[in-house]
Amino acid sequence: MTTPDVVIVGGGIGGGALAKNLAEAGVTVLVLERTLQYTDVVRGEWIAPWGVPETKAVGVYPIYLANGGHHVTRHVSYDEDVAPRVAEKAAFDLTTLLPDNPGPLCIGHPSMCNLLNQAATAAGATTLRGVSNTRVTPGSPPTVTFDHDGKTTTLRPRLVVGADGRHGKTAEQIGAKLQQDDPHHRFSGMLVDNVPQWREDTQFISVEGDVNVLAFPQGGGRIRLYIGFGLEQKTRLAGPQGPQRFLEAFRLKSVPGSEAIAAGRPIGPCLVYPNNDTWIDEPFAEGVVLIGDAAGRNDPITGQGLSITHRDVRIVRDILLGEANWSTDAFVPYGAERKERMRRLRISARIAAILEAEFDAPARARRHRAAERRRAMAPESLAILTPFIGPDALPPEPYSDEAVAAFLA
Repeated sequence: MTTPDVVIVGGGIGGGALAKNLAEAGVTVLVLERTLQYTDVVRGEWIAPWGVPETKAVGVYPIYLANGGHHVTRHVSYDEDVAPRVAEKAAFDLTTLLPDNPGPLCIGHPSMCNLLNQAATAAGATTLRGVSNTRVTPGSPPTVTFDHDGKTTTLRPRLVVGADGRHGKTAEQIGAKLQQDDPHHRFSGMLVDNVPQWREDTQFISVEGDVNVLAFPQGGGRIRLYIGFGLEQKTRLAGPQGPQRFLEAFRLKSVPGSEAIAAGRPIGPCLVYPNNDTWIDEPFAEGVVLIGDAAGRNDPITGQGLSITHRDVRIVRDILLGEANWSTDAFVPYGAERKERMRRLRISARIAAILEAEFDAPARARRHRAAERRRAMAPESLAILTPFIGPDALPPEPYSDEAVAAFLA
């Protein structure tokens, strides 16, 4: 096998988008993908308003839009202690948050992976599927060894990109220091079909009883649903009845029309995982750089994963196409930007978890006090906007310990 300039470990969103961009610029790229087929593994299908320009910057927005991409333009925050008409009156237009922005973009995760794989191949990248036992060693050049089609191959490209997700091994193999906070609650998602009654332009969240629910229309009567619930409820969605119990959580007094969602048809798995953040302050080593979830992920309660990954792709692409010498030092600015980006997103996600996924009486009172501060646009409340407007739209002050404490006090 001819040694390429770049080997990308992982052919998901980050790997596929970066392979497309590099191949279009004349860089030889080999993508190593473990799976033979992309499946629904309950990953994000919502690109935040701030992430949409990142998809445009890396040239994938037209691909998404032409193949089922669906913009959501209206957001409603329901609550068990707020009359639905009051919540709907306070609904906000998602297209007004950022200049010339069409609002969040929803598209199925497996579809995105397939589209990016096709685009990368069309641009000249090579993808191997069914790869196993991938081992990466930093160096100048780095070494990547893998098994495919009954053969073991070792390559020494100029650069290895770790894009193998949260369960990948590249970060561990290069000695990257993964940090994480404690899980706050459990989170589950499921794709549901046959819900034509729900407005396809409207996403919503609500807190009622012992659940935090979120819904993001995908178009064509499909909705990607999520629920958050207490860590102690380990078996809440276990067993063959789990999907039905998941849907029953959407029979909500606080959300008019939610019974239509509860009557929908599950068309994907119902997986449960703990909510927490992980991060790597230096997502690179000699000859290796990490992107996407492989470099650390945000608590999924605010749905930032796809936006984070597309920005990673843009920054790393620009470094590689702008630097003749792909040294470790070239990735220091990427590491510094990502460190601060993830810190701010981590703070906003923790605020969201405290406000939306705690269910006792003090939590309800805290949620209402925070809502009042948010409606008044109190300075200490601004960090709650981060999942929509992005981690670099605000000054540092809303992310200070003092501001967060004042907002949640």
